[in-house]
Amino acid sequence: MVVPAESLIKLYDSSISLRSQGLFALVFTLRYLDLFTTYISLYNTVMKILFITSSYGTCYLIFKKFRATYDHNVDNFPLQYPLGACVILALIFNHSWDPVELLWTVSIYLESVAIMPQLWMIQKTGEAESVTSHYLFALGAYRALYLLNWVYRYFEEDHFDAIVVFAGIIQTVLYCDFFYLYITKVLRGQRLKMPI
Repeated sequence: MVVPAESLIKLYDSSISLRSQGLFALVFTLRYLDLFTTYISLYNTVMKILFITSSYGTCYLIFKKFRATYDHNVDNFPLQYPLGACVILALIFNHSWDPVELLWTVSIYLESVAIMPQLWMIQKTGEAESVTSHYLFALGAYRALYLLNWVYRYFEEDHFDAIVVFAGIIQTVLYCDFFYLYITKVLRGQRLKMPI
């Protein structure tokens, strides 16, 4: 089945932040540098490559294929602040000084704030398309469900990673306002409008 280009344009419309997608691509690139140093399993390797390629593929689609629908005037969140903060946090709070481990730590902190450009865009425009709202909810739900993973791993595996938990809490807090609006508006069939 071939999907018409007009349908894809609606998916990659101006309400998707290229800056957020670029940050997610950077997150997965930094996190999965161990692809070059450690083999765990075929499944693990394939999934890491899939995460990286799909992230860059999304950026390509937004920047090149559907460039006419992308509004860089609205997607202008200043990236130097979250990037700088994540690097500084990784240099202060890390598990080791191994370069791959430090970059993994940067990726954990960066994932927690990678959604900020997307939320900034919605705040600036005052609303989001339904597909964007559902996409953001899925990203937030993924992180919220990760809380259950931490609880499980703590009780079943006696494992607690303060860096991951801290970053996850920050990311979940960033989504709280969006979750409230999603539940009160989108699930009732209304278009998501953010207070300006």
